[in-house]
Amino acid sequence: QLQLVESGGGLVQPGGSLRLSCAASGFSLGYYVIGWFRQAPGKEREGVSCISKNSGRTKYPDSVKGRFTISRDYAKNTAYLQMNSLKPEDTAVYYCAVYSTPFGGVSCQLTTHEYDYWGQGTQVSVSS
Repeated sequence: QLQLVESGGGLVQPGGSLRLSCAASGFSLGYYVIGWFRQAPGKEREGVSCISKNSGRTKYPDSVKGRFTISRDYAKNTAYLQMNSLKPEDTAVYYCAVYSTPFGGVSCQLTTHEYDYWGQGTQVSVSS
């Protein structure tokens, strides 16, 4: 059974850091593009990062560029989202998701409809 499980969320003060993990089971993340998304109450789900299948390309919206970093560990079958300099507006439920592609080096997409499988989400709260 294909499954994605996020962890690492929590409450952090503004300016702090968190690292989210996305552990895959039932399949190999190496065959997939990985994305991280977030959804705040009353808002649409938005993409905050993605990484191509061969990890050669990443993408970030301006709102998190320079603060968030996506990575993957093929051996651990896990993806990560390092979040630094967190702001109150980063508060949301964070989800990881994947989609398959035959192309290893093409740029990844940050649109939700591209993604086939989703985790259950982990809450990130940034507050003093």
